[in-house]
Amino acid sequence: MQYQSTRDNGCSVSAAQAIKQGLSAEGGLFVPESFPKVSLEEIGALASKNYHERAYFVLSRFLTDFTEDELKHCINSAYTKEKFETDSIAPVYKLNDSTYVLELWHGPTCAFKDMALQILPHLLTTSMKKTNETDEVVILVATSGDTGKAALEGFKDVNGTRIIVFYPDNGVSEIQKLQMVTQEGNNVSVAAVEGNFDDAQNGVKKIFTDESYKNLLARNHFKLSSANSINWGRLVPQIVYYFSAYADLIANGEISAGDKINVVVPTGNFGNILASYYAMKMGLPVAKFICASNENNVLTDFIRTGVYNKNREFHTTISPSMDILISSNLERFLYDLTGGNDGQIAEWMKKLNTEGVYEVGEDVKAKLSELFWAGCADDGETKATIKKCAEDFDYVIDTHTGVAKAVYDKYVSETGDTTKTVIASTASPFKFNQSVLIALEDYSFVAGKDEFTLLEELHEKSGMQIPKSLAELKNKQVIFDLVCGKEQMQQIVSDFLMLE
Repeated sequence: MQYQSTRDNGCSVSAAQAIKQGLSAEGGLFVPESFPKVSLEEIGALASKNYHERAYFVLSRFLTDFTEDELKHCINSAYTKEKFETDSIAPVYKLNDSTYVLELWHGPTCAFKDMALQILPHLLTTSMKKTNETDEVVILVATSGDTGKAALEGFKDVNGTRIIVFYPDNGVSEIQKLQMVTQEGNNVSVAAVEGNFDDAQNGVKKIFTDESYKNLLARNHFKLSSANSINWGRLVPQIVYYFSAYADLIANGEISAGDKINVVVPTGNFGNILASYYAMKMGLPVAKFICASNENNVLTDFIRTGVYNKNREFHTTISPSMDILISSNLERFLYDLTGGNDGQIAEWMKKLNTEGVYEVGEDVKAKLSELFWAGCADDGETKATIKKCAEDFDYVIDTHTGVAKAVYDKYVSETGDTTKTVIASTASPFKFNQSVLIALEDYSFVAGKDEFTLLEELHEKSGMQIPKSLAELKNKQVIFDLVCGKEQMQQIVSDFLMLE
């Protein structure tokens, strides 16, 4: 399996090269040249397999230059009960006869990013060996909250790598910030960026496409790569858990192989929902993709109108991991919908960069409306949904899952569609304890209480165990307190690498 760039399909690289490189030289994203097809019989057989076997089933079809032993080593190293506190890794919880929650937050940082970022360091180090890489790989990450800690945890003390994470100052939850600024490891660095996530993400992209700076790094034996979902090694493991959820529904007698399901995903950067679309391309029976946004509803507007317009007010919400106006992985989706029209993609992305807006053609709009339904929920709707979910099902969800459930409820109300539906639950409610407790009680309930008191309060209210990694934050020292402007990000990288 070879990989092309969304902006130059004449480019063709191996999976190992795509993972090591992260981003194509002209700024495009790597995509597989074709999608491997799987049969309903093969999907049905996954019902009796564990998560490791399901992961190998999917990943082996994309990472064809990895040997069986290499791939199984990566999978077995990433998905352990010690890290995920459950043998099933990504369990499915039944809310009612038509609604199921795919819990993607049992990993060490309590967010769905662990599903990919626990395996990415193993995929990357294996790729480095396969491509005879001798330079040290520098991982640059822009995070809206969850990717940062998950990447730091995955890459800490991994030989041959260094990692620098940038997060928006005042744009993440207090728990998310504590997770990052207390990160230990001899190869890690963290900095806050003045501005929002898009400022941090654009700063990272600018570094990636600065040829003179990359030459400076090369002279010092460093090579840039990414742990954001622009890296194929981040995206491909996410395809696995949609197959796994479907297999669990078969195993539990909820569906039969071949029955179509709907998928609801709360998303800002479009990577998580793109992974479900790629699963469908392989043969997973999906009827409708329901894209859930918060008040930063640029994706809702795009899916409904075909116009992508980032020129709008940026909202800081209680679902901060979705506070994004530039959805990087949409580029991969559009590349697929246009039949691999790299010139068209390059033109749209240039317009997005220079004008902040582009509009797709009628053919793409038609495909969008056929496959996708999009909606958004504001903070008030999100909190109301969290409270109602707790009352109706005795099940507590986080703010991002609250957005997804609120949008799904709107979808059902509008369409009457009762197809069995899987909602991707992207974070533990404990990561957003203050907002969740305000939803369950009120503002006065949390007033004057610190993060760790709130963890205990949520434990009492939900009956859920406080994740060990969050409880341990109380005794950790703050290591990183750097705040920089977006124009200073390159200098932060240079300082960390001790470049002259």
